[in-house]
Amino acid sequence: MPRPFVRLALLLGGAALAASCAGPPASAASPLVTQGVLAASGPAVTYDPVAAPEGARLALEVTGHRGATTATLRVEGLVPDRGYAVHAHVRACGPSGTDAGPHYQDRIDPAATPDRPSSDPAYANPRNEFWLDVRTDASGAGSATTTVPFVLADRAPESVVVHEAEVTATDHGHAGTAGGRLACLTSVWR
Repeated sequence: MPRPFVRLALLLGGAALAASCAGPPASAASPLVTQGVLAASGPAVTYDPVAAPEGARLALEVTGHRGATTATLRVEGLVPDRGYAVHAHVRACGPSGTDAGPHYQDRIDPAATPDRPSSDPAYANPRNEFWLDVRTDASGAGSATTTVPFVLADRAPESVVVHEAEVTATDHGHAGTAGGRLACLTSVWR
């Protein structure tokens, strides 16, 4: 049975996150993907206003169905003709790019710590994390979509981070890497 989708509008440069959901607010026992509402908990943090300009906008649609989740990212106002690796992270944004913690993982790498992200390709891969590599056009707009084989049942990412790498670097047998953090937007499930 198809599940409702959550639409998120993320704004870099200090604006809040607007959200809507097709279902009522979640109760403590409800699966997040079916009834959760994602909302802003504060302004976006820009760590590099040259690579992630003030006023840039990100919109993310999340749809969960039949054991999978699809996330579609749309961006406007970023640097034209440039790639960005964008990932969901486990903690809220803060004054430092590292405050958002490691990438959100469905199956959490037991060897990872808040200060040492996963380097195990069994965990740091596009089937276990939300990877949304996006390439902007001449106007600084672009989009990316990913589908992962899990749903957000009992926890959700607390932020979305725009990384400096133009794509998430991957080699067979190696964990994906995305480089430094250019911008971050905090989001919370309610």
